[in-house]
Amino acid sequence: MKKQQKAGKTSKAKSKTRDKASKSAKKPKAAPKSTTKTAAAAAKPKSSAKTTTKTKPEAHTKKAADAPAKAKKGPAAAAAVSPASTRPLRRPGRKGGGHRRESRVYPPGELLLPGGPLSRDEVLYLFRGCVAAEHPAADQAMADIVAKRALAEGDPVRDELVRDLTSTFERFAEGALDPALPGRTSAKRTFAGVVERVKVRRREIGAFLRGLDIGKTEVSHLDSHGETSLQNLMEWTARIEKMVEEGEEPENADYNQIHRGLDQLDATTEGLIVDLELTLRRLRERAS
Repeated sequence: MKKQQKAGKTSKAKSKTRDKASKSAKKPKAAPKSTTKTAAAAAKPKSSAKTTTKTKPEAHTKKAADAPAKAKKGPAAAAAVSPASTRPLRRPGRKGGGHRRESRVYPPGELLLPGGPLSRDEVLYLFRGCVAAEHPAADQAMADIVAKRALAEGDPVRDELVRDLTSTFERFAEGALDPALPGRTSAKRTFAGVVERVKVRRREIGAFLRGLDIGKTEVSHLDSHGETSLQNLMEWTARIEKMVEEGEEPENADYNQIHRGLDQLDATTEGLIVDLELTLRRLRERAS
């Protein structure tokens, strides 16, 4: 009997251990299920990544669509557009991209005064710039004019150039520097007459600036007043160029009023030129 009781107890113990083992075996089976769920969730792309991939092409196409609209408004608006938005796309099978910029080398003075001085008034403004420059270079200006016009010895035009240069030296050496605006002939009261007069004034200012450039005038050596006058004169030159390039004939225009405005433009730019002459004369007096 005792042996039977012991055998019953051992069988009960074995059954308990088997139950515990089965329970412990069931628990790790649930763990892989949870891990597979988390791995699948991690493999799915995040919602923020989706939004970023959608918004980037939209922003790029929006910039590309806005670039041509801005470029149509004129040179000033086209210059304000960022280079990245106006950069051309690369074409397949072409080296160096779809657009290649050519480096243009301009002869000396062509940007300020293309072709050199053409009229007597342009010659006078060139001489004024050369005489007033930080390093006077009237002889170089004279040599450039003679070479471009192919003037031979004894040519009456050369004698006239010498007289104009002498009078320019005398004017600069005197105590007062009065405005020396050229005498304007009565221009036609048409749009073509306005454009022609604006072009003439642009070349006169360019001739004076070319004279300063020949004389190697350093802007940093000017005083604050002279530096401001030079900056304003260059800004007026840019405005005149814009008037010539983008000017369109207005409807029912009062050309008498327009020419009065051009008279004011002549007076303003001439005052800036005289300010520069006075500044450079003071600079020369301090240096001496």
